[in-house]
Amino acid sequence: MEELFVAVVVLSTVIGLPWLILHYVTKWKTSAGGITQNDEALLEELYALTKRLDDRMDTVERLVAHDHADFKPARLIADNQADNEELAELEALLAQKRKETRA
Repeated sequence: MEELFVAVVVLSTVIGLPWLILHYVTKWKTSAGGITQNDEALLEELYALTKRLDDRMDTVERLVAHDHADFKPARLIADNQADNEELAELEALLAQKRKETRA
């Protein structure tokens, strides 16, 4: 009886444990492979909302600066090329992604 118990323990350790580990590693890799289309749509929607809010903040800062001469905006300068390089790169990537999904 002891021999059967030892055989079961050895087989479950040699076969079962690696199978269990590999099973969950595979699940982990396939689930972390990328974002879904719903996530991409949500990110694009959030990006558009962020751009609109940024434009609104620029407008508010211009209005306040017009009314108060000593006002100095704490944000980055609007429409400054150095500040907008990363956004331009992101917009180009989004445009390319939209092209690929239409084709």
